[in-house]
Amino acid sequence: MRVLLIDDHALFRSGLRELLQRRGIEVVAAVGTGEEGARLAAEARPDVVLLDLRMPGPDGLAVMRDLRRAGFDRPVVMLTTSHEERDLVESLRSGAQGYLLKDMEPDELVSALDDVVAGKTVVAPDMAGVLARALQKDAPAQQGRLAFSILTRREMDILCHLAAGQSNKVIARELGISDGTVKLHVKSILRKLEVHSRVEAAVIAVERGLCPKL
Repeated sequence: MRVLLIDDHALFRSGLRELLQRRGIEVVAAVGTGEEGARLAAEARPDVVLLDLRMPGPDGLAVMRDLRRAGFDRPVVMLTTSHEERDLVESLRSGAQGYLLKDMEPDELVSALDDVVAGKTVVAPDMAGVLARALQKDAPAQQGRLAFSILTRREMDILCHLAAGQSNKVIARELGISDGTVKLHVKSILRKLEVHSRVEAAVIAVERGLCPKL
C-alpha cells in the first residue's frame, strides 16, 4: 500500500509516517500544505491519501474538492480530531472514502486503510452514531427524493451488497460481473438516490429494510 500523508503538524506527521512504515506501508511523501499535497497526489498516484481536515490555507475539504475536480480518483481519507457532525457529513459528501480520528489505535488505523484500499468506505467507530443521527435528520427531506423504485433489479442487488459492507471486487465476484461494471452501477445508484457516498446509500437501505437478508 502506498500512502500520501498531508498534515500541517510536523510532529504528528513525522510520528505517523514512522508508525505506518513500521507496519510495512510505503509513505510516498508526508507534507505540510494542501498545495504541495495536491501536486504530489497527481504526480505519485498513491493508493490512498491521508488528509488532515483542519489546515491553514486550503483546508482538507478544499484540497479534496480540488483533487476530485482535477480527476484524482484514488481514495481520500480524512484524518482529524473533529467529532463534529457537520465535518463528517461534508467530508463524505465531498468525496472522502473514509473519516478517521487521530486518537485511533494504530492497528485500527491500518485496518481501516486496508478496507479503504479494498473499496470500502470507512468511518471511525466513534463516529458511527454521529453518522446515523445525521442521516436520520435528513430522512424526512430526502424521503421524496429517494425513489428506490427507479433502481433496476441489478442496482438493487448491488445496493444490498453495499449495505453488507462489501467491496467492488467482492461484489463483482459474487455477481459474476467485472469491477468496472460494478463501479458504473454504483455511480448510477448514487445519482438516482441523490446521495454522495456509498455509505449514505448503504445506511439508508438498511434503515428502510430494503435488504431483508441483512
